Amino acid sequence: MIKNASISKKIMKQVGQTNARFGLIGEGDKILLGLSGGKDSLTLAHVLKEQRRRAPFNFEFIAVTISYGMGEDLTRLHDYCLEHGIEHHIYDTNIYELSNEKIRQNSSYCSFFSRMRRGSLYSAAQHFGCNKVALGHHMDDAVESYFMNLFYNGAMRTLAPIYKAERGVTVIRPLIQVRERQLIAAALDNAMPTVGDEACPSMRFDVKPPHVRAKMKTMMASLETQFPDLFVSMNAAFGNLHVETFFDTHYHQK
Repeated sequence: MIKNASISKKIMKQVGQTNARFGLIGEGDKILLGLSGGKDSLTLAHVLKEQRRRAPFNFEFIAVTISYGMGEDLTRLHDYCLEHGIEHHIYDTNIYELSNEKIRQNSSYCSFFSRMRRGSLYSAAQHFGCNKVALGHHMDDAVESYFMNLFYNGAMRTLAPIYKAERGVTVIRPLIQVRERQLIAAALDNAMPTVGDEACPSMRFDVKPPHVRAKMKTMMASLETQFPDLFVSMNAAFGNLHVETFFDTHYHQK
């Protein structure tokens, strides 16, 4: 008997509004969900399953987990998907082997694995005939990315709800207006078998977890205690850009 997770009405409403606003999913789409096994992607798997049941249009989705080629045991994750009627595939790569040759001294391990994983997802999308790739980024990720870019890269940039990637694949983020704490609650309420940092390949190199994002999380938590509507305001601000008030010459007549 196929099991069904219980996803809150609030999450489903937020995802529905995001989809309506940005046109993430439409008739005839075949979506590849990048399933890492973390709380975000597992919750998104159940959200897409429920959305497929409710939507007034037809779309398909499959969940794909990238294997780095380091002997990962993905049996538990695969069995969980089968129990819940979620089509799941494991896409084998040699990313771990390549990392020994390609990562230069003092380079970012996380950046390398992230880039290679994303490329593998695009390849998998082509392999399985999918026109879109769904990622589990949420509002906290978007806000943290904004401040990381602001403080460390001198750029005002965040995570787009939808964009055209390489190889003709469209990337969508259905959870981008959902708070991380909602996803934590969903994972706990449904006893999801979440995969944590132990599956991160960079841990094999005894690399410390990314401290910059951890810093951002701490900073945002502190700011939110002082400004309780901070994330509501940031969500609104991301869709209310006044580019002509900044210093980018592309937006000014000469």
